Amino acid sequence: EVVEERHGHASTIVTSQLPVDLWHEQIGDPTIADAILDRLVHNAHKINLSMKGESMRKKYAGLT
Repeated sequence: EVVEERHGHASTIVTSQLPVDLWHEQIGDPTIADAILDRLVHNAHKINLSMKGESMRKKYAGLT
């Protein structure tokens, strides 16, 4: 409902650790998943952050 109300009227920022290609499985209902993804992915700007190198949390642990 939130995505439907904002679609075409306002910007929406979504963050996830789960890749978009796995959202259908996670959402469960294919019809709802299609509706959500159609509205979010169409005209979207995607920023994929890769995990390379050492964790910054580990690197700076204990520093204040």
